[in-house]
Amino acid sequence: MNRTSKKHSYFHRNGLSIVFLSLFIVTLAAQALTGWKQHNQELQEDQLSQISLSTYLRSGHFISATFENFESEFLQMALYVMLTISLRQVGSAESKKLEGPEEVDREPRPAKDAPWAVRKGGWILKLYSNSLSICFALLFFFSWAMHLYGSWQNFNVSQAGKHLSKISVMTYLEQPEFWFETFQNWQSEFLSVASIVVLTIYLRQKGSPESKPVDAAHWETGK
Repeated sequence: MNRTSKKHSYFHRNGLSIVFLSLFIVTLAAQALTGWKQHNQELQEDQLSQISLSTYLRSGHFISATFENFESEFLQMALYVMLTISLRQVGSAESKKLEGPEEVDREPRPAKDAPWAVRKGGWILKLYSNSLSICFALLFFFSWAMHLYGSWQNFNVSQAGKHLSKISVMTYLEQPEFWFETFQNWQSEFLSVASIVVLTIYLRQKGSPESKPVDAAHWETGK
């Protein structure tokens, strides 16, 4: 941490992550409570025993709903990080310039303050150079697998309520329900990325790093 950072309070230095993580925790707790009540209503309608909150947090209903959303967010971020390396959108604050190298394209230099991986070099540097997209991709695949597991478990609970046989996870993958849940989330994330890419061509928000300067020309690319 440099001297300039030390002049500011902890919240001033980390306010963005603190606020968003706090909102995440509050809304996840609200989701758990409301989902628990909804699921117990469904169990009651199917003449099945209601479950405690702690049991609900391990249930397919909660796992599926939670990781279904995580999955689409991590897919969005993984694709966004990777596609913005080579693809451009003229006029967008979210795109690199159409021509010429950018600061993010320069080769890493093993300076004294550089991260350990940069100073180490070799395959460690190569891995670190792509660590952001790798991390988002791994988080996506993990969330997809957890969504599948939770949705399959919840489907079998529904089957029990209808006095039908349980099915295997491979058989469940052939069902339209899981893919409907998947694609309805994916398409919304793709739309949200397309929206910020296109809207930042014409619209502005003074003070936000996600916007071009207010007086910038529409076709001036942001980054």
